[in-house]
Amino acid sequence: MKCFVTGATGFIGQRLVETLIDKGYDVHVLVRNRNFQNQHQQIKVFQGDLFDVEVINNAIQGCDVVFHMAAYANLWSKDKTLAYRTNVEGTENVLKAALKNKIMKAVFTSSAGTLPPSENMELVDETFPPPKVYLTEYETTKRQAEQICMDYAKKGLNIVIVNPSRVFGPGLLNKSNSVTILIKKYVEGKWRIIPGNGSQVGNYVFIDDVISGHILALEKGSIGEKYILGGENISYAELFGLLAEISGKKYKMVHLPLSLMMLVGKLELFLAENFGKKPLITPPWVRRYHQNRLLSNKKAENQLGYQILPLKTGLEETINWIKKK
Repeated sequence: MKCFVTGATGFIGQRLVETLIDKGYDVHVLVRNRNFQNQHQQIKVFQGDLFDVEVINNAIQGCDVVFHMAAYANLWSKDKTLAYRTNVEGTENVLKAALKNKIMKAVFTSSAGTLPPSENMELVDETFPPPKVYLTEYETTKRQAEQICMDYAKKGLNIVIVNPSRVFGPGLLNKSNSVTILIKKYVEGKWRIIPGNGSQVGNYVFIDDVISGHILALEKGSIGEKYILGGENISYAELFGLLAEISGKKYKMVHLPLSLMMLVGKLELFLAENFGKKPLITPPWVRRYHQNRLLSNKKAENQLGYQILPLKTGLEETINWIKKK
């Protein structure tokens, strides 16, 4: 069986391609990097991006299934249209080619960020309506891309949507693996900040579980359905407590109030807008990470057979990998 994969050079994408190869798939990948090192005979590389319709059509020909993972997830861009063009128009380019080439099944990687926050500390699942307003361009455009997936499902494309939460684990250390970067900084004594009072809850999932969830969605997911690929719900304070326990390194942490974090975000945004300096954080993302986001995995568990590694075990594997690396 042949797969077409976008986003194959990303944190999740790299691990997915490795897993597909281990399972005996031949993989066609779309990459922008001319220097992409292909060390597998089972991988065929197509150089281009989500705007190259002809390249996408060539890459998808002969494939049975599609994993569309490529996305624009940066905090800020000088080009204000880039997130929309990449995440929305780029997604439609892939789905149009998939429908044209009669692909057997497609899996679209969205984000748990398209789901609403837990206003009353309730567990949010796939039945919850989207929020009236999204805080970031990333969430907004990912939701728009989900709607395009639903449109193509009505046109006959067998497509499934997966919504990973905050992914962490061994692998490429980039913006998609920001939780692992934070863990690494903590272990090295370079991170001493807890957002707010530390009580805000987020959902954290180990990379292997997300990869397994993608494969299960391909094998068992129903057309037009969404599946949350989450892990455990835990507060910032509890997360840093676990990191201290596992790493054996307990540091004095500083609680940074929302007002101060917003001030930092506004300064970073000012420097970005006026001097082109990439921001570490922006006000919308500050507000985003001060929301409570408790997620339920029940639908994926019941319909796909999705299972998760205990958070503590995943953190232990990640910290051991960091120390060896």
